[in-house]
Amino acid sequence: MMVNAVAVVFAVLVAAIWVAESEYIEYNTTQRIVPDKLNVHLVPHSHDDVGWLKTVDQYYVGANNSIRGACVQNVLDSVISALLEDKNRKFIYVEMAFFQRWWRQQSKATKIKVKELVNSGQLEFINGGMCMHDEATPHYIDLIDQTTLGHQFIKEEFDKVPRVGWQIDPFGHSAVQAYLLGAELGFDSHFFARIDYQDRAKRLKEKTLEVIWQGSRSLGSSSQIFTGIFPRHYDPPDGFTFEINDVSPPIQDDILLFDYNVQERVNDFVSAALAQANVTKTNHIMWAMGTDFRYQYANSWFRQMDKFIHYVNQDGRVNALYSTPSIYTDAKYAADEYWPLKVDDFFPYADHPNAYWTGYFTSRPALKGYVRFMSAYYQAARQLEYFKGRNETGPNTDALADALAIAQHHDAVSGTERQHVASDYALRLSMGYEEAERLVASALASLVNQRLSSYGVNPVTDIQQCPLLNISYCPPAEATLINGKSLVIVVYNPLAWKREDVIRIPVSTGQVFVQDFSGNKIESQILPLSNATLTMRKHYVRAYIGKAPGGDTLKSWLAFPVSVPPLGFSTYIVSSSKQSSHSSTISKIYISEGSTNKSIEVGKGNLKLLYSENEGRLTHYVNSRTLVTTSVEQSYSYYSGNDGTDKDPQASGAYVFRPNGSFSIKSDHQASFTVLRGPILDEVHQQLNPWVSQITRIFKAKEHAEIEFTVGPIPVDDDIGKEIITQFKTTMKTNKTFYTDSNGRDFIKRIRDFRTDWDLQVNQPIAGNYYPVNLGIYVQDSSMELSVLVDRSVGGSSLEDGQVELMLHRRLLHDDARGVGEVLNETVCVADKCEGLTVKYIFPTNPFRLAFMMISGYVFHL
Repeated sequence: MMVNAVAVVFAVLVAAIWVAESEYIEYNTTQRIVPDKLNVHLVPHSHDDVGWLKTVDQYYVGANNSIRGACVQNVLDSVISALLEDKNRKFIYVEMAFFQRWWRQQSKATKIKVKELVNSGQLEFINGGMCMHDEATPHYIDLIDQTTLGHQFIKEEFDKVPRVGWQIDPFGHSAVQAYLLGAELGFDSHFFARIDYQDRAKRLKEKTLEVIWQGSRSLGSSSQIFTGIFPRHYDPPDGFTFEINDVSPPIQDDILLFDYNVQERVNDFVSAALAQANVTKTNHIMWAMGTDFRYQYANSWFRQMDKFIHYVNQDGRVNALYSTPSIYTDAKYAADEYWPLKVDDFFPYADHPNAYWTGYFTSRPALKGYVRFMSAYYQAARQLEYFKGRNETGPNTDALADALAIAQHHDAVSGTERQHVASDYALRLSMGYEEAERLVASALASLVNQRLSSYGVNPVTDIQQCPLLNISYCPPAEATLINGKSLVIVVYNPLAWKREDVIRIPVSTGQVFVQDFSGNKIESQILPLSNATLTMRKHYVRAYIGKAPGGDTLKSWLAFPVSVPPLGFSTYIVSSSKQSSHSSTISKIYISEGSTNKSIEVGKGNLKLLYSENEGRLTHYVNSRTLVTTSVEQSYSYYSGNDGTDKDPQASGAYVFRPNGSFSIKSDHQASFTVLRGPILDEVHQQLNPWVSQITRIFKAKEHAEIEFTVGPIPVDDDIGKEIITQFKTTMKTNKTFYTDSNGRDFIKRIRDFRTDWDLQVNQPIAGNYYPVNLGIYVQDSSMELSVLVDRSVGGSSLEDGQVELMLHRRLLHDDARGVGEVLNETVCVADKCEGLTVKYIFPTNPFRLAFMMISGYVFHL
C-alpha cells in the first residue's frame, strides 16, 4: 500500500510539471506614486571613487584589478545599454571626472542616445562635480572650482543643471557644504550617509534623519536646505544587492525551475520597507540601490528591480518605483511635513566608540600643503590667462584645473588613499603646474615688457619661477651676480586689495642691495639659513630632481618689504654691491648658552615675544599698541598611535585617530636657541631634537608672529607610530569653548565633550574633540583672543581652557581597517635609501601667497 501511494503522488507531480509552460513575462515597471501607500523609491546608483585603492585612470579602465576588480568604463557602458532596454528604468550618476572620460570615447550615435536618456529623465546627473569632494580638508574655493568644472560640462553637453547634492561617502559634513555648495548653489536637497553612530541612533529613534539644515547662522533661512541622512549606509537593505557576485537571493519566478520564491522575496521587500518607514516621516522612503563600483553588469541589478517593482505592486501592500533623488525630493516637499532644524555641521564623525575619523584631518600633510599651494597658484594663473588672452594653441590652466578638481576627492586631499594613488595625484598637479607655469611666464613677460618699453629697455624673454622654494631651492635667485648683471624680481598680487608684505628669496651672497623700479633703495636684510633648512634642502633636491643642489654657496635668505597693487605686479631689482655699507643689513646673531635666568625680548615693532634663555621657551606675548601683555607657552608632544591589540582592535590609521598616551618632546641640548635680529624682522631658531625644529618670525611692521615648523623624519625604530602635535597655552578662562573654521569661511563654536544634537557619551576625550582646521582656530575670554592661522588643513582642538592644539604630522605602523589596507607610513627615497617624510609648515600664511618670479641674467638700466 505505501508503495502504491508514493507512486500516485509522483504521477500527480509529473503531470503538474508537464502541463505548465515557461513563458515571457512583461514586467510592469511604470513609474507611479500612490498617495495612500508607502512608496519605496528605488534609486539605482554606483559610487565611483575618483582614486582610492587604485588611481583614477586605473579605476576607469579596470587596470590593476589585483587590488580591486573595478572598471567604471564597464559601469557606464552597461548602464546605458540597460536604460535603453526599458524606458522606465532610471539611473543617477555623480562623478564627472569619470563621465567626461567615457563621453570623449563615444560615437555621435551613442551621444545622441545618451542625450535622449538625459532629456527623458532616465539618466540624471546628481551633485555634478568632477568628484564627490571631501568636506573636512578642502578650501571652499577649491570646492567651488571643482563643482563648477563638472557643472559646466553638464551644461555645455546636455543643457542641464543638477538639482540635488549627493555627498554620500565623505567622513563628516561641513556647514559650508550645506549653504554654499547646497542652498546657494540652487540645490533643492542634499543627501549623505555617514553620521556619528550616537547621532544616528537618536535620529532613528526620533524620526529625525531628514531635517532642514541651516549651514550659516548669519545667512539664516537663505542658507538652509532639505537634507536626508540614510538610515544605514549608501547601499540597499540587507538582501537586496545584485551585482553578479553578490549573495542576495534573486527572485526566481520561472515555475519550471526549482526554488520558486516570488512571494518569499516580496515579503522580504515589504518587511524591509516597513522597517525603514518606522524611522522616517511621510509615506516616502528611498533605497540607494547600489554601492561602490556597482553596475559593471547592470542587467544583474535591473533584472531584479524590474521583478520587484512588478511583483511588489501586484502584492499591493506597498508601492515600488524607479526613482531619483529629485523625484524623491519633490514627493517630500509635496507632503508639507514639518522638519526639524539642524544648524552648524556634522563633525567629528565616529562609527563606533573608539573610532573617531579625525586623523585624516592631518594625514598626508605634504599633499595637503601641495594642493593648497597649487590652488593659490591656479587663482593667479587664471587671472594672468585672462589678462593675456587665451591662446588655443598655447599653454593654459586646464590641466591644473582638472588635477586640482580630482585632488578634492574625499580620498585624495583627505590623505586616505594608498601611496601610489597619492603619488598619482601629486604627479597630475605637477604636470598641470608645468603648463600653467609656461602660461604665467608668458603673461608676466608681456606685462613686464609693456612697462619696460616705456623706458627703452630691451624686452624680457626668459622669466623663471621657483616651485621648490619650500625646500629653499631657487637656481635663478642663487646665481652669482657678476658683470653688471642684476636679478629682477616680479611680484604678482592676485588679491583684490593692495598687499604690503615681506618676501624672502635664497641668495648666494650677502653683498647685494635692492631697488624698486624707480631706483629707490629698499631696506633689506640677510638672514642665514638654519641647519634644518640646509639639511632638508640638500636631501630633498636630490629626491626631487635626482641630483644635489649645485655648489655649496647658498647660505642666506634675502628679505625685503614689497608693496603690490591689487590684481597687479611690482618689480624689484637685486644687484651686487662692492661696498658693504650699501649692502643689505646682515642679521645679528645671538646664540643662547642657556646659563642665565634672564628673558630675551624679540621683535622691534609693536609686537614682542619674550623667551626664557635658560629653557629656550616662549613665555610672554606683548603688544605695546593694544597694551596686551599675557603669558603664552608653546610646546611639542606626540601621541603614540594605538596598535589595535587591546580588547578593541581599533588602531590609529589614515582615517582614525586613536591615541595611546601622550609624550612631551624635549630639547636634546641647550644650544638649540638662536636669535637673529635685523631692521625688517627678528627670527628665533629652535632645534628641539634631530627631527623637530622651528623658526619664529616677528616682523617689524606686523602684529602677528609667523612660525615655520619642520617635522620629520619621525622615528619609528621603536615600533611605535607617532602623531606629532604642537600646543599653545595661555591663562585665559575659555569655559571649554573654542572656534574652528568651516572650509576657510565661517567659524563654528565648539564646546569640549559636548554635542548640540545629543548627549555625548565620551569614549575618546582627545580624538573626539578634534575638528578640521582649514583657515584657523581660536580661543577667547572677555578681554583677549588667541588665534592660530594655518597654511593647509590640519586637525586641531582645545583640550584645556586657554589652550590650542594642532596636529602637524602622522607616521603610523598599523592600518585602521577602514578599507585602505595600507599603513600611513610616508617615506622619501634617495639612492635606494628611504626615510620618513619631512614636512614644513608656515603659520600663519595667506592661502593666496605672493607669487614672485625670477628674471635671471638680465642687465637692467634705469
